Amino acid sequence: MKYIVLLGDGMADYPLEDRSGMTPLEISATPCMNMLAGKGQIGLVKTIPDGMDPGSDVANLSVMGYDPGQYYTGRAPIEAVSIGVALGDSDVAFRCNLVTLTEQHGELYMDDYSAGHITTGDAAAIVKVLQEEFDCQDISFYPGVSYRHLMVWKQGDMRIQTTPPHDISGRQINEFLPRGEGADRILSMMERARELLPALAANRHKAEQGMKPANAIWLWGQGRALTVPRFSEKYGLSGSVISAVDLVKGLGISAGLASVDVPGATGYLDTNYAGKVQAALKSLESGDFVYLHVEAPDEASHKGSYKEKVQAIEDFDARIVQPVIDGIEKMFDEYRVLVLPDHPTPLATKTHASEPVPFILYCSADKQKSVKEGGYSEKNAEKSGVLVESGWQLMDRLVRG
Repeated sequence: MKYIVLLGDGMADYPLEDRSGMTPLEISATPCMNMLAGKGQIGLVKTIPDGMDPGSDVANLSVMGYDPGQYYTGRAPIEAVSIGVALGDSDVAFRCNLVTLTEQHGELYMDDYSAGHITTGDAAAIVKVLQEEFDCQDISFYPGVSYRHLMVWKQGDMRIQTTPPHDISGRQINEFLPRGEGADRILSMMERARELLPALAANRHKAEQGMKPANAIWLWGQGRALTVPRFSEKYGLSGSVISAVDLVKGLGISAGLASVDVPGATGYLDTNYAGKVQAALKSLESGDFVYLHVEAPDEASHKGSYKEKVQAIEDFDARIVQPVIDGIEKMFDEYRVLVLPDHPTPLATKTHASEPVPFILYCSADKQKSVKEGGYSEKNAEKSGVLVESGWQLMDRLVRG
């Protein structure tokens, strides 16, 4: 038996008033997911435990089969694993976004949490400057992908309170700056970076071209090292994780899954869909399990772009789900597939939400069934009456039936 998770980050949404109360999932053309939902099982799963922030870190940890209430330590430590940064017991890792801030009426606003989806090459040059500027015994910067990077503070303070930059798009930043014990150190680095970055060659070029510069850093998502049981010990399966983002890669690596790098995987609409599908099918030849993650729907939601979110969902169906099902059908006699988002990312709020998300469980035996009425959507999942309250238990349903 082969097992595969196909996860479209942030696909779920709220009904849109200007679209007759339909969600992007209902509006999008998704014939393959509709077929899978019509033949398999559809339902809702609560991936965000009560009292926890609705981040992709908590949600994906839950989908992978681990109780966030027991194992979660913070977002940045997970990304440290993917980057290959080993954390000591007293180290605190911070996510470092390259962002665009703009000044309006003497106040600073979060214009873009991704600095215009800065390229990894341009970002690496900027992170190198940050490392040179702040190089000391207890502070280190490490480059990641696009706008997502890492800062490690040895013997850092965990009492600091921070806010994800994608939660405050278009908003004035003062009330969301790091605060609490130890925050002064973090704030001083952010202020110094805002003085340094605009003069860098990459940012001068962006400004000349009318593009959004990476003129500031935003430190958040702090935490200490993550430890979880190996996936092979928990489920008796070997497998791989395929993603463009360090967060999901780091979760997979922490669980003992192999992280498969796909050239051209960007975490956005221009990602290498075909490469991800090929990598997934190839991985299943030697392993039992694949976790394939696509970031684009979430990124479109954070931008508040209805058009891009619909495109991302339709691309996920046509360029990921359909070719994976076609390929696995030809290659293997028995398989089980789980399709879902990790959390909702509503266009109306441009940030993550905690509501349960719709899932599909489909297995090779279901191909003989006739298609039931209704497609893949939040409403149809709710109508099913199926609700998995503890999201981390959904993996048990996939693996153990």
